[in-house]
Amino acid sequence: MSGDDLAGSGIGLKRRIGRTSLEVTALGLGCAGLGGLYRDVGEIDARATIDAAWEAGVRLFDTAPFYGYTKSEHYVGAALRERERDAYVLSTKAGRIMRPDRGEHARAPRDGWARPLPYAPVYDYTYDGILRSFDDSLQRLGVARIDILLVHDIGTVTHGERNAHYWRQLSEGGFRALDTLRTSGAVRAVGLGVNEEAAVLDAMREFDIDCALLAGRYTLLEQRTLDTLLPECERRGVSILVGGAFNSGILARGVRHLRAAPDEHSSALKFNYGEAPADVVERVARIEAVCEAHDVALPSAALRFPYAHGAVASVLTGACSADELKRNVEAFTARIPAALWKALRAEGLLDARAPAPDA
Repeated sequence: MSGDDLAGSGIGLKRRIGRTSLEVTALGLGCAGLGGLYRDVGEIDARATIDAAWEAGVRLFDTAPFYGYTKSEHYVGAALRERERDAYVLSTKAGRIMRPDRGEHARAPRDGWARPLPYAPVYDYTYDGILRSFDDSLQRLGVARIDILLVHDIGTVTHGERNAHYWRQLSEGGFRALDTLRTSGAVRAVGLGVNEEAAVLDAMREFDIDCALLAGRYTLLEQRTLDTLLPECERRGVSILVGGAFNSGILARGVRHLRAAPDEHSSALKFNYGEAPADVVERVARIEAVCEAHDVALPSAALRFPYAHGAVASVLTGACSADELKRNVEAFTARIPAALWKALRAEGLLDARAPAPDA
């Protein structure tokens, strides 16, 4: 898909999820931000964001019980409930049971959520746990079917030394639950929603997943997944949904203007959920300089780059307002000259193996 084709046809272009018949739009809406990641988002703004995404042609919506401790699922369900069910693709996750928290500080900021609902997450990747999480999500979303169910945050990044324990739950029961749901038609595709490629590779060795939502591992800043994961996904017919294309914010606005006004929007210097280290800041500055030389906005390059890879079915953009959503749509559909990608390669800022949108 060339850059001009994408700019001319919009974000309604679709690619298939793995070997299923399920198709998703080029741009999807990731709804973690609507759950209040770093700052609270009210129901009115959440609804306006989802409505703006719909008007723009977005038809893939990804949420999770963990986002805002069920808040995101409530928002997404309320906004989509009256829409034609076959007109959109709905993705959510399993792996945590959300239990009522009646404690004194139940709605205090936790896990990065500014004002979560009064629940407490309990990890559970067992057969019964996956099915329980799925049923709970159906209730919150107010739907009879979920299209994509992803096992959420399995892996050593989340669990550290406890990962072997939780992986055993998944291996001995959770995968079987995914198969039960897929075979019965309750879901159309299954996979993982994680921040690390190792978990996806491990899962593919044990179970036939259709897709993986991978956050921040194939971006304008990071392309190490070209070594092993993306070729293996292409070989097996597993689709990647790219999350975190801005690497938690640093690619959304860049760094050069922040150097002139360091107190302004300091959160934009976040990289993979933490403060950006000096070498990352420097690399972003170099990428930004190349983009400016070719009259391309950094967010446009960041959102468009991963979609050029054949294993990528959709790029999920996070947005917390209708205006932010519209800016991301404009960035994704902007025309980008092929010379930009050549210049980034020449500067050693883009892996030579990475397909470019002009290919």
